[in-house]
Amino acid sequence: MAIAVRPPIGSFVEQSDVIILGAGAAGLYCAGQAGQRGLKVALVEKAEAPGKKILISGGGRCNFTNLGASPANYLSANPHFAKSALARYTPADFIALVERHGIAWHEKTLGQLFCDGSARQIVDMLLAECPPERVRLSCGVAVAGVARGEDGIFTVTAADGRRWQAPALVIATGGPSIPKMGASDFAYRLARQFGLKVVEPRPALVPLTLGGEDVLFRELSGVAAPVLARAGKAAFAEAALFTHKGLSGPAILQVSSYWQHGEPVGITFLPEAATDWLLEAKRDRPRAHLRTLLRERLPDRLADALADRLGLERELANCSDKDLRAAQARLADWRFAPNGTEGYAKAEVTAGGIATAELSSRTMEAAKVPGLYAIGEAVDVTGWLGGYNFQWAWASGHACAEALAQRTRT
Repeated sequence: MAIAVRPPIGSFVEQSDVIILGAGAAGLYCAGQAGQRGLKVALVEKAEAPGKKILISGGGRCNFTNLGASPANYLSANPHFAKSALARYTPADFIALVERHGIAWHEKTLGQLFCDGSARQIVDMLLAECPPERVRLSCGVAVAGVARGEDGIFTVTAADGRRWQAPALVIATGGPSIPKMGASDFAYRLARQFGLKVVEPRPALVPLTLGGEDVLFRELSGVAAPVLARAGKAAFAEAALFTHKGLSGPAILQVSSYWQHGEPVGITFLPEAATDWLLEAKRDRPRAHLRTLLRERLPDRLADALADRLGLERELANCSDKDLRAAQARLADWRFAPNGTEGYAKAEVTAGGIATAELSSRTMEAAKVPGLYAIGEAVDVTGWLGGYNFQWAWASGHACAEALAQRTRT
């Protein structure tokens, strides 16, 4: 396991082959892989303990990967950027690591894998993968400055005067989502310091807020139903949840990464229903009411809210086919107009980040700054909900560690 150290304050300088800033998923994994390849690693973390966001992930059980992870499951200004790293480190590779450490796991739905026990098992595994003679973990470090000398050596200086030096530096400090866990825009500020472009960051996998006429749906807070949600060209068939602020649930979190301000979100409330299900019901059950039919398929409170807004308060036999087709169409594409999101405080990840155009897709190294690398959520690669972002952390960390070892050998 990595040795947690707190060197004496003052003129002490720790010399390493690489400094990794951030002991989250990507940083921890990269440190272990680099250490196993013979590199001396200084792993520097702002929080008092490593892996804090890992511990709260997946309801405390860590959705550590997804069986179906592929480049198609990621957003980026360059949709091809993630291909190399993901191809060279797959979900099967991480599953093998988990099983080697005796961690029991299970698949929930849609290829999502979770620990049977606790997310703590994943953090402990990542720490155990760090050779103690090679990886030195320093927690509770407030970085005051980062510089690169003319000799190519990076120097990281802490607020208390501690310093680390190495010919390579890895930015693995993530994005600003979940600030209560210590998240910030440090990665972007550091990237800009070294002349790297940053794709405008924004909250992703985040609940949407409703205003205007849609505010009436807040009365349904706590009601969930399976839907097909759409934003732009993206569509996800999962559950949606009404909240006291707007919309949430897996389907909404997924489309939130694609949603743009001013655009609507479309919801299909009965995704399994036949195209003309109301006309068929009119033929088969002419005395039934729309409200009754909706209550048979949806939670009562949601069914009543939709029926009230559709306004067909008479027997189906007394409704025209035109009106029923209009109701079918509305239920198949109910438009909501979000006025925003719940922001970084509730966002599971951050979309955008250090521009992939600045980095090698094979090594994660910055073309402009030899020895500078960026991995994980700090980079403009954002996965879907369901273990995809962890798989990117493992894959990008693995690619970086391989490149660091090759760099050291040459």
